[in-house]
Amino acid sequence: MAGNMTLSEKLDEYEEQKLKEFETKIVTKSLLYYLAEGEHPIYSNSSGPGNFGHGKTNGLLMGEDPRLPKMPEKPTFTDFLRHRFTIGGQQHLLQSARLAKMNGLPEKLIFACLMHDIAICGFIRSDHGYWGAQMIAPYVDEEVSWAIKMHQCIRFFPDPSNNYEYPESYRKMFGVDYQPEPYIVAEYKSAKKHKWYMTALEICKNDHYAFDPNILVNWEEFEDVVGRNFKQPPEGLGNDNSPSAHIWRTLRRPCNAL
Repeated sequence: MAGNMTLSEKLDEYEEQKLKEFETKIVTKSLLYYLAEGEHPIYSNSSGPGNFGHGKTNGLLMGEDPRLPKMPEKPTFTDFLRHRFTIGGQQHLLQSARLAKMNGLPEKLIFACLMHDIAICGFIRSDHGYWGAQMIAPYVDEEVSWAIKMHQCIRFFPDPSNNYEYPESYRKMFGVDYQPEPYIVAEYKSAKKHKWYMTALEICKNDHYAFDPNILVNWEEFEDVVGRNFKQPPEGLGNDNSPSAHIWRTLRRPCNAL
């Protein structure tokens, strides 16, 4: 019977088999899952942080999660965009890059705008500038990763001499009395003196105005920009043992037990 099956039918059968295997596995969750829900699980159940299915006969999930879209063996940046990143956050990146392009910025800065919030739509929100820079640092120009890291702090400080004002949206989101934390202030003072300060500032200048629900920008518009500025490892992201490969592996298999 199997010999008469079409390729599509064989794939369906394989996926069904994987899902059945998955039903016998314990899916563990990292502590961050719980903290994001306002929980502090000092003691947790068999699938919680710090536990390894003790008292259960089921095995732990390791490897690919059949609930998620399947990733290629050698995933590219585009594969992560399609199969792991959120959709809404991508549109903000694309609109920022288009705005930078319309403002006549060089391609390196357009690319920096395209990547600036990559952590928010691709990994984690808290300290997103730092995480985003770490995610892509091995694959992009050092100036780009530095600017992405430092836009985290620079965005909170107006620079009227360079046509940057404190975003009105921040007053609405954080409150009129919000003050950045001391580490942000210290980072800003250091960044202000850096040779690449203006690169990070350009990210901020092309950031806050790129929220138009009536505009739809496609990645195809920036495929060549990504191709020229993102050094895709031939082994695939996460397989290359770069300093940030572990982040891409975690994003690919977020419920690995270890």
